[in-house]
This record gives sequence, structure tokens and C-alpha cells, in this order.
Amino acid sequence: MSDVVSYQREDEIGLIVVDNPPVNALGHAVRQGLLDALDQGLADDGARALVVMGAGRTFPAGADIREFGQTPKEPALPDVINRLEDSGKLLIAAVHGTALGGGMEITLGCDYRLALDSARMGLPEVNLGLLPGAGGTQRLPRLIGAQAALDAIVGGKPMKAGQLEKMGVVDKVVSGDLKAEAIAYARQLADDNAPRRKVSELTVDKESNTVFSDYEQSIARKKRGFLAPFHCIKAVQAATELDFAAGQKRERELFTELLNSPQSAAQRHVFFAEREVGKVPGIAKDTPRREIAQVGIIGAGTMGGGIAMNFLSAGIPVKMLEMKQEALDKGVALIRKNYEATAKKGRMTSEQVERCMSLLTTTLSYDDLSDVDLVIEAVFENMKVKKEVFGELDRVTKPGAILATNTSTLDVNEIAQSTRRPEDVIGMHFFSPANVMKLLENVRGEATSDEVIATVMDLSKRIGKVGVLVGVCYGFVGNRILHKRQAQAISLVNEGAAPAQVDKVLYDFGLPMGPFAMADLAGLDVGWRIREGLRESDPANAPERNWLDALAEQERWGQKTGGGVFDYAEGDRTPRPSEVTAAEIEKYRAEQGIDTREVSDTEILERCLYVMVNEGAKILEEGVAMRPLDIDIVWIYGYGFPVYQGGPMFWADSIGLDKVHAKIQQFHDETGHDDWKPAPLLERLAKEGKRFADL
Repeated sequence: MSDVVSYQREDEIGLIVVDNPPVNALGHAVRQGLLDALDQGLADDGARALVVMGAGRTFPAGADIREFGQTPKEPALPDVINRLEDSGKLLIAAVHGTALGGGMEITLGCDYRLALDSARMGLPEVNLGLLPGAGGTQRLPRLIGAQAALDAIVGGKPMKAGQLEKMGVVDKVVSGDLKAEAIAYARQLADDNAPRRKVSELTVDKESNTVFSDYEQSIARKKRGFLAPFHCIKAVQAATELDFAAGQKRERELFTELLNSPQSAAQRHVFFAEREVGKVPGIAKDTPRREIAQVGIIGAGTMGGGIAMNFLSAGIPVKMLEMKQEALDKGVALIRKNYEATAKKGRMTSEQVERCMSLLTTTLSYDDLSDVDLVIEAVFENMKVKKEVFGELDRVTKPGAILATNTSTLDVNEIAQSTRRPEDVIGMHFFSPANVMKLLENVRGEATSDEVIATVMDLSKRIGKVGVLVGVCYGFVGNRILHKRQAQAISLVNEGAAPAQVDKVLYDFGLPMGPFAMADLAGLDVGWRIREGLRESDPANAPERNWLDALAEQERWGQKTGGGVFDYAEGDRTPRPSEVTAAEIEKYRAEQGIDTREVSDTEILERCLYVMVNEGAKILEEGVAMRPLDIDIVWIYGYGFPVYQGGPMFWADSIGLDKVHAKIQQFHDETGHDDWKPAPLLERLAKEGKRFADL
């Protein structure tokens, strides 16, 4: 018998128990153990029925991710589940915790399914660029119909026991002692001579002849560029057209195709990177954390309000400070409006709205922040203003309070020096809209204590964010790379490309929008005001005026004014080419004496993406980012870099750093521009035949 699966009998019910902490993952030993225990149960004449369950905190929660990328060992999970289904005795799955992926597929190989009311089940393989490969795409539609199966498999989200019971996946939901309830249920089924129910022998309710084409169309925009969701549809369709054995063979073909695809490799990289990013090298696990029971927010504008919502939604009281009552009232009204819009969509109840709002208090006095544990400044992006704010916070907040700035570009060290406690100062750069975007760029200053870092990284998870720790430089990781890409996009237009062409190339690559549509969304006035400020404060290093400045000076600020780089119809966010923009571009080209040329899509993609990779390599060398995966996660969750490309550094590895370096060197030879000087780290890795992943 396996050490991780045991067989025992209680009265007339045989129990097959998986005990492979922490989540009973379905590794090789568990798969073999299940077969051995099944054989023992089938040979036990005293067992009228068999129950499969998990010890500890969960039913088998899925595959053993340590086996990803390795040569699979027999028995394979599909064969294990087929054996379970073909067993000669009544088989009941008793579920608690989370039965995901292969765990849920095991339950589908049983005759009946019982679950604790707190249990959740689901088939999330699509999130790894895969599909359920152990019969899930063939059994689930036979059990609940094609449409519901598509929702579950393509959606990839865990479902609660009550919902699963309504769908017909779970036969009975119980509370209390799962083992006792499972034995009682199995005994009742045996007493009632309940029939064996092999899901594989059921027929599929297709509901309509166009269910699959309709479903493809319904997800076309949201799942643009992804392979796995559409392969899931093909697999479920096979369940309606083929017998079970042929359908399972087709499922395996589609699964293998995805497993060997670059997309799944990228999505698996992101899966592991997201879990790794919270483990900060050099910060010990036992580093003390400070209690965060109440938070102060400076600024009730769009950003301050959005930041506040993260804490309110997590049940953490917030005190919001502004200089004028009118600004506070406006900020509170916007928070309520956002919550009520969420409630209208059915994502929260009116009681939850009121609960969140009850945690919000407001003030016009810094002195009222004396008891907060963390205060986040979200005021205008101006160093003088921020230093004044931090001087006040230093005066009023209690010892040990964490002082955080939401700056997106400014020097956290300089801000910290305006206090007597730089060790308590950190950057917490939320991305707009702050209540929606998952990324939180946490910026450690030179003096920031390990205790503050550990507390803020843990707090990131508590409020539903993916926290990434970065160092201090202009723009940190995300915006520093973004500025280099934006500069290339502008140069490409100067040289002859159209803004719409540049945007289309990057949109087709998988980004949610191109650089110019993004600029219109953010507002051209934002960058213009920053550049104007630099021209006043540091003329020698300030950027030259360009056609974007000319548009901003005409108050063409983007979507909010109906026109920026592109034109927008009222109530429509679709960008349309603008004659005004075209005229300003031509004017700028003439003033600069630029002879235009045809710019290829390939050049656009290479210049916009390779400059990101080169800057990322510089960021790694400088220690601003500790690992390539930190850069990848920043760009995936902060800027919409396609998950199926894995992030800019992973993507560069997939291309080959020798090829990337050669092209960057070519651009440098052609232009002489510093942005194209190959980063020494990139050069070294390319020459050694290594990847960023090897660092």
C-alpha cells in the first residue's frame, strides 16, 4: 500500500483516504495508491460501498505541479479515473476543501458525489493554457449538458457546493463531520440498492445545434489571442459527436497540443511567478509584521478613493483626509457610486455596500490621523507637495505607523528624508483604477525596514492585490519601461508610421490597447503637464516639444475631451483616425526636416518590445527589480501584457536572447541612441547562450 493513500473499513463501508499534505496533490504516488486501495476495497467482501475522500484540509486539489514538464509516470490520471468508474462496487466521492482539476475529475469517475457546504470544485486548467485532460471535458457535459459544461470549463472558476448541487454535479450537500456523513450516505445508498451511475455512459444534452459556434462568438473578444478556451470548446464538442472512448482520445490530443504550446508554457510561468513574487529574497519568513487595523488616505480624488475602496472591501476601516469639505463629499459620493454600480451588477449586496461605507470616515485635520497604522498619500505628483504632506504625517502619526506614498515616478528616498523616520517610509504605487487593477508596485527606499516591507507585502494579498517589491529609480519598473516604449512609438510615427498602425501591431500582439489609445485613455494632459514641469525646472534635460504637446495645448486630452491622438464619438470609446492629429504630425515632421519612409509592422513590434527587454535588463543589473519574474508580473498585472506571452522577459527568452541582442545591436548601430545600447547583462547572457530565467 502507498504511504499517501490508505484503505480501511468502518462497518460495511470501505474508505479510500488520500493523505498527501498539504493539498493531497495527485502525484505519481497518489495515483498508484488510489489503484492499490481500490483493489483492496474491491477484494473486501465486507464492504458494500466505497468512499473516496481526502485527509487533512482538502479533497485532492489537483495535479502535482512539481510534475509539470516532466515525463509522466504510469498510471496516468485518466486511466486511474477509468478504473474507478469501472469498479464493481458503488463508489461515492466525499468532498471538502477544494476539488480542482484532476480532483474534480476523480469525483466525476464516481457514481455519487457528496460535499461539505464549504467545499468548492472546478476545472481551472484553462488558466494554465490547458484543458481538463482526465476525462473532464467528456464526463461533465454528459452530466450537466454542453452549455453548463462550457461555462465551467472555459470559465475555469471554482464553484460552491450549493451551486454544484443545483447544477446536478453534487448529489448531496452536508455540514459537520464529513466522514460520518459520507458513511451514512453510502450506507443509505447501499440499503436502497442505488444503481451504479457511470457518467461516461450518459448522453450529452447539446441544447442547440449552434451552441458551440455561439459560445466561440461570445468569448471571441474577451479571450482574444488565447488558444486554450477554444480548444476547450472543441473538446466539449467532441463529447457530443463521439462515443466516450473516442471523445477521451480527442481530449487527450487537444490536451497534448496545448501542453506543448508556447502559450501554456507562458501561462504556467505566470502561475508560478505570481506565487514566487511575494517571497522577497533577503526578507526572513519570521520577520515581524505590524498590525494594520486602520488606514489613513490623503486625498479624496479618483486615485485616493480607489485606494480607499481596497481597504474598505477587505473590512479595514479608512480615514480619508482632504483640505476642503467639498472635495471630501465628492470623494465619498464617488466611492458610494462605484459600490452601488457593483451591486447593480449583482457582485455585491446592498448590505455589503453599507458595510463598506460604514468603515469610511473623513476629516479635514491631519491631527485626526494620530491613531492610524498605515497612511497612504495620494496627492498631486509634485515633490514639493509630497514632502510637505510627509512632514505633517511625521508630526502627527504614532511611532511605528507606516508612511506610504502612491507616487508613480518620484524619488521615495527624497520623500523619506522629509521625515525623522525614513525606515517607516515606503512606496505603494497603485495602478488606475486603483479599486480594479491587481498590481501594487511596492517601492523600498534605502532606509525602509524589513518589517515595513514584510508588512506591506502581506497587506497586498490581504486587499486582493499582487504585490511586487521594486527599488527606487524614475518610474520604478513599470513606468520606466513604459516611457521607453512610448518614446519608440512616437519615433516610429515621426519616421512615417501612422498612430493607428502602431496601435494595431501591439493590439494584435495581445495588448489590450496600443500606446496611443492608452495615452488617450490616461489623458494627454497628464504627460504634457509633467513634461512642461521638467522644461521649467530642468531645461537642459527636459524632452523636446513634439506633436503630442501640440495636441495637448489644443485641449485635445483624449477620451475625456472627445479627441486626443484619435477622435471619439460621444458615448463611444472607439478610436478613429484624426485629421487634426495627422496635420500636427506632418507639421512636426516638416519642422524637424524628417524624410518619411514606410515602416513595417515587424519593425514596429521589434522596436516597441525589444526596447522594453533592454530596459528590463538594465533594471535587473541595477537591482531595481530583483528577478526577471518581478518585471513580468508588473507588466502583466499593471499594463495588460498578454498572459499567454508570459511577460516581456519570459517572451524574450522564448525568442532567444541571442536574436534579441543582435537586433538591439543593429538598432544601436543604425541610430547611435543610448536607448539601443545593449544592456551588459543582456549581452553577457546572449553570448553565454543563457536566458533571463537562468539568473
